[in-house]
Amino acid sequence: MEYRALALDVTSHAVDCLVAVVPSGPMPAPLAALDRATEGLVEAARAAGELARFLGWSHNLRPPGIAAKRLFLVSTGDKEALTRDQWRKLAAAIAERVTGRGIESAAVILEGVAVEDSDRTDCAARLAEAVVTGSYRFAECKSKASEDEDNRPSLARLDLVCAPEEVASLQAALDRGQAIGEGINFTRRLGDLPPNICTPAYLAGAAQSLAESSPRLTARVLEEPEMRELGMGALLAVTAGTATPPRLIVLEYRGAAESDPPIALVGKGVTFDSGGICLKPSANLDEMKYDMCGAAGVLGTLLAADRLRLPLNLVGIVPAVENMPSGNATRPGDIVTAMDGTTIEILNTDAEGRLILCDALTYAGRYRPSAVIDVATLTGACVVALGHHRSGLFSNDEALAVELFEAGERSGDKVWRLPLGEEYDEQLKSPFADLANVGGKGAGSVTAACFLGRFAKDYRWAHLDIAGTAWKSGEKKGATGRPVGLLAEFLLNRSR
Repeated sequence: MEYRALALDVTSHAVDCLVAVVPSGPMPAPLAALDRATEGLVEAARAAGELARFLGWSHNLRPPGIAAKRLFLVSTGDKEALTRDQWRKLAAAIAERVTGRGIESAAVILEGVAVEDSDRTDCAARLAEAVVTGSYRFAECKSKASEDEDNRPSLARLDLVCAPEEVASLQAALDRGQAIGEGINFTRRLGDLPPNICTPAYLAGAAQSLAESSPRLTARVLEEPEMRELGMGALLAVTAGTATPPRLIVLEYRGAAESDPPIALVGKGVTFDSGGICLKPSANLDEMKYDMCGAAGVLGTLLAADRLRLPLNLVGIVPAVENMPSGNATRPGDIVTAMDGTTIEILNTDAEGRLILCDALTYAGRYRPSAVIDVATLTGACVVALGHHRSGLFSNDEALAVELFEAGERSGDKVWRLPLGEEYDEQLKSPFADLANVGGKGAGSVTAACFLGRFAKDYRWAHLDIAGTAWKSGEKKGATGRPVGLLAEFLLNRSR
């Protein structure tokens, strides 16, 4: 897929589809030229009032007078200036018009569109990201294409019409959006793969393939004997009941001086979560293949960082396991010892994510990181608290929390901060071990974060609970790729 910023005559540009965003205010020069060439078609559509009805309303036309085979007029509604959220919705509407419809080439006119707190480069980046993610289809496990996923051509080129002085800046923005979109799609694909394919070993192979594709990435994979030697008793307690061996994946990105401390990203990689001995109900149990979306998000973010060539050092740490019941499985009441020596009474084997993450967080400390962010589909309690719109954010550092919150607002991959505190730590007390792995019914997402915080005291740390945002259920079931957009925006801000 090729994205190009071009200064061109919109009337003579030969593409399958020309998309013109029609603002409510004065008509900009490219639209005026289009209107003249089509004998007043654009102004007639505006005068009819239909384009002002609501955001994203469009006309599909085949007008004479221009070289494009098809013309879409897309409305900004009656808004003089769009919010960032409205622009993202409009970009998604444009993406829907040009992807999956047999269109191979398209051009977009954005001039005259105003977006609050955003410039044209930001708008261009969001457009490219929307088109990349809008092009995503998961059909590799189907034996043949369905009727609506036939062999029609896919979009191969998108041109953004701009002034000559904007070409360089908007091309860089398109490249940025494309890189982030590709990271999101990489994450979505891993999440959508079935658990008999996407095993811990498969995730490790995906990380190694990324490393082989770039001189800036290196991968190392630790297997069970090495984890046992490191004392990762909490992680290995989760994988005790499965025949599928675990992996600890370490993917490093070097974009700065070797002496610069890295930012560590830790992703929960439970490739299937049955609940273990505390077996989950059967309803929607297939969706527990998505319990590795934190891991997929970390790998997707490293891919995006590499494509963006960010001047930062990063390390992605992915504990990858399968949580299954068997005669060898960890039982409720068992006590295990984590890598840092903490003893943990396991009261619920379905609270397994925090057990693999706590050892990974201890391992992350070896890198003396400037900050650590863990990403996990951790608790159903977070879904109850925040629904499916915002991920939960917890942090032991105010500045880091603010950075992540603002990155979420800019990217549209939003978070909401939830509390930590000693009063919640009380719920994790155990009469038999240093702490329990669950804290009772109340504030489940908070006590889970407090559990992780016990292992992140030596550095600046944030936890993202993506249980409500990592995938969608129902008719549009599938991985969302979150929080790659948030993390990419955070890293871009750090690199400026």
